[in-house]
Amino acid sequence: MPRKTNSPNPVLIEIINDLKKKSLEQDAGIWKRVATDLERPSRQRREVNLARISKYTKANDTIIVPGKVLGAGDIAHKLTIAAFQFSQGAREKLEKKGAKIVSLRDICKESPAGKNIRIIG
Repeated sequence: MPRKTNSPNPVLIEIINDLKKKSLEQDAGIWKRVATDLERPSRQRREVNLARISKYTKANDTIIVPGKVLGAGDIAHKLTIAAFQFSQGAREKLEKKGAKIVSLRDICKESPAGKNIRIIG
């Protein structure tokens, strides 16, 4: 079992707590899973390239990356994506393609039950 993060990042700790709280309120396991993945040390968090996202998603999908989105490769379609971090190259490519980039807090508020959301990574 991975150790919990000892991150001094107050934003990360607040996001993790919000996700856990939403998981209990809505009985939605997806938020607990994302919070658990974000609690890992930074070296063990997920890093996903745009090429992989493009390969495993369809147009207009909603996905979460509990880690960082990297800019290697291209995205072939529009989608809604939430992640803890985005590289500058990934953010530029996603914006150019018309993808909707949202924060983890916002996606949690938009879809509290976590329906039709996939975790990639």
